Amino acid sequence: MSRTARPARTPHEERAPRRNRTPLKDRVPGGPDGRRMILIGFIDKCGTGLWSTAMALYFTYVTGLGLGQVGLLIALSGAAGIAGAPLGGRLADRFPLVRVIVCAQLLRAAALLALLTTDHYLLLVLFSAAGALPDRATNVLTKLYAARVAGPDRVRYQAINRTTSNLGWTLGGLGAAAALAVGSTTAFQLLLVGDALSYLVMAALTLRCAEPPSPAASRIAASSADPAPTAKPSNPWRDRGFLSFTAGEAVFFLHDSILQVALPLWIVHATDAPAGLAPLLLVVNSALVVLFQVPLSRFGATTEAARRLFLPLAVLFAAGTLAVGVSALGGRTLAIGALITAAVVLTFAEMIHTLASWELSVALAPDDAQGAYLGVHGLAQSTQRFAGPLLMTGFVSAGPFAWPVLGAALVATAAAQNRLVRRRLSEPSLSVAKVTVSEH
Repeated sequence: MSRTARPARTPHEERAPRRNRTPLKDRVPGGPDGRRMILIGFIDKCGTGLWSTAMALYFTYVTGLGLGQVGLLIALSGAAGIAGAPLGGRLADRFPLVRVIVCAQLLRAAALLALLTTDHYLLLVLFSAAGALPDRATNVLTKLYAARVAGPDRVRYQAINRTTSNLGWTLGGLGAAAALAVGSTTAFQLLLVGDALSYLVMAALTLRCAEPPSPAASRIAASSADPAPTAKPSNPWRDRGFLSFTAGEAVFFLHDSILQVALPLWIVHATDAPAGLAPLLLVVNSALVVLFQVPLSRFGATTEAARRLFLPLAVLFAAGTLAVGVSALGGRTLAIGALITAAVVLTFAEMIHTLASWELSVALAPDDAQGAYLGVHGLAQSTQRFAGPLLMTGFVSAGPFAWPVLGAALVATAAAQNRLVRRRLSEPSLSVAKVTVSEH
């Protein structure tokens, strides 16, 4: 009994290659240390989500502060935190980066635990301010680590980091909601302790990370065996171009206050939309970041590509702010539709700006003072966190015609930033080749 011959494969089948999917661990730039730092960022946001959600209530119900005292405490600690970004960047230029990150994590844990020891107002302000300094510094330090460990893939790395951070914040917020449902003093204290413990876990994991070489050190080692030059490093405070860029960044970072402060107040005071829409818009914001931040990162993978993002950024800001104003001109249906549109458009503006900010802030920083420059750049977000909510309440009070004015200011800022960056990158001392960190 003869066997039936197997049919021959078609030429198409013979030519079709077998696709091998890239393992998930290899999709994160930076190797094992890069993946470990992504995990550390996730833990950070889980802990921060636990505490930040309940912080004001802790000071109200556990320490017995009044509403005005709580507001002043948060404002003063936020003002003190502004100094954290440049301080962290300066320290990172002078000491091993991993050690500086660990010290910041331990200081954050110590400041939180110190809150458990007192209900004296001045001490609470002091401890909160002491925690705000390393908290703001951490943003700069992790960005600097990403630039050094991920090299030319730093934008994708930061996109992955932001996505996992949003997931961590959401999980932390859910944990806080469960604890707040209990509402006891012990529950509030456990949230605080949980955040402090997260910093200790992060410090232990960070100690396992290798110290990434700085761009300046790598360039010197690769080019010559002679001792490093003793020229004085660049000073960002004397660099008017970079200071102008940072000022423009502070304007762009207003998207945080628009989404988190202005829209909830606007819904309640100026539109016919239900108040319950406000938290749903924040959920939409987080979901869109998780879904699209990493895919969008390919549009800012190079310095020139990041500069070209200013045009779509201007369009998104104009459309988003216009939609906010329109939401107050009609009834309930128009208000809901316009506000959802505004939230979606402004979330994409947030993601596009984040990509451009990550790449350009590193590309414009000289190798010999990268930490100091990124520290000064960190002032943009820190200042916005302090002044943005006050500015947004002013726009809410001014009425619907204030929003096109804000949109025009954001468009003008985008045009100014585009001209500044183009001129800056054409200077020989700040060429792309010099600041690229692909050596690592």
